[in-house]
Amino acid sequence: MTAPTDRRAALDRYRRHVNKSSAALVELLGAPLPEVALGNHLYDADGVRYLDCAGFGVNLIGHRHPVVVDAVKRQLDRSPLVSRPLISRVTADAAAALADVAPPGLDHVYLTNSGAEAVEVALKLARLHGRTRVIAMRDGFHGKTFGALSVTGRPAYRAPFEPLLPGVEFAAFGDIDDLARRLATDGERSCVLAEPILGEGGVHVPPAGWLAAVRELCTRTGALLILDEIQTGLGRTGAWWAADTEGVVPDILLSGKILSGGVVPVGAVLATDAVFRPLDEDPMLHSSTFAGSPLAAAAVTATLDVLRAEGLVARSAELGVELSALVREVLAEHCPGLVAEVRGRGLLIGMDFVSSDLAVEFLMELLARRVVPSYSLNKYNVLRLTPPATLTAADVAELHEALTGAAREVGRRRARASRRPAAPTRPVPAVPPIALPTNPPTDPPTEEYPCAS
Repeated sequence: MTAPTDRRAALDRYRRHVNKSSAALVELLGAPLPEVALGNHLYDADGVRYLDCAGFGVNLIGHRHPVVVDAVKRQLDRSPLVSRPLISRVTADAAAALADVAPPGLDHVYLTNSGAEAVEVALKLARLHGRTRVIAMRDGFHGKTFGALSVTGRPAYRAPFEPLLPGVEFAAFGDIDDLARRLATDGERSCVLAEPILGEGGVHVPPAGWLAAVRELCTRTGALLILDEIQTGLGRTGAWWAADTEGVVPDILLSGKILSGGVVPVGAVLATDAVFRPLDEDPMLHSSTFAGSPLAAAAVTATLDVLRAEGLVARSAELGVELSALVREVLAEHCPGLVAEVRGRGLLIGMDFVSSDLAVEFLMELLARRVVPSYSLNKYNVLRLTPPATLTAADVAELHEALTGAAREVGRRRARASRRPAAPTRPVPAVPPIALPTNPPTDPPTEEYPCAS
């Protein structure tokens, strides 16, 4: 275990040299400064353990899975990077493994350094096919690099950087009639970019059949279909890809987050032969020094092996049903009227509070009980649970206890407030400091991966 650090000094250095607003937010929330991540948990410098249900969807196989870590260490000792124009067998193996679990026909794989870069590559591929018009979705999120930001459906993020890419418009997510009106003209110079389920947009699941209807509409009008499964893919929603539930095969599929087991930054673009042809013929049309490195590729192959060997895609579906029911029951009993809806699929679960201050209050209560949730970048009133599929029965009990305690406290506080005379609005009070053990463990537990061997 890392020696105990001075939290105040670390926050001061972060404020001075990294970002003052991020440091202030951590102080306000009473959030931990993780020193060690292992399995389903995070540990701060004093050995205090937190159940990690956040990570923006990355850690489906848990932190530092030994199979992935071992593969990356071995590759690090061999060759972490190959200089162009040389190529690597390890990269070819990773691409083949990813294509093997992809929807049929998406045989070309371009590994990137991030999900946002994967979006950039997809937009460039679309341009290479004359698609100068992009129809993205309101409340969709695709990243904050220039092109990805241009197609992200939150005006507050785009406005400071406008003018962005031209030819971008936003349709209503889940509304096939709105998309049909837009594709009534210029379909063959258009591409449609969508998430199967809005992640940062508040875990909005579209009406059944919408995605299949989008595929049919794009085929009929000649539009190119790009599906962003960076957050929803690779088992997060209880299937290899969220699009699998409706048998949809896009022209371009984007992956990331889970793809390297949270060990190495990586993303991927998967495409059909026809769509990928321009890059196939001239790879210099898009290149990146570290993209597709053997180090990242080794993590990709190992992660896919873990997902298969441990049955974590099916486990995500099963555990998602259990946790969604648990969350609904707890919130209905202890927070009546404070949560509009609990929704999601698999282990992508959204708690839609009636206001953003309630969501912040609940987040703080969960942190006080040593559970880390995710907020939603496009919908501040929605808290998300994106836990690993490796949760044990003890972890589920830990989550249940924390949710119950947080819901009771928020419910009681709001009930007391409703009985008081009207008063000026005050900020949500900070959660009292977490009581730390006087004799912290020197190392975190090592039995976080009961299935690993």
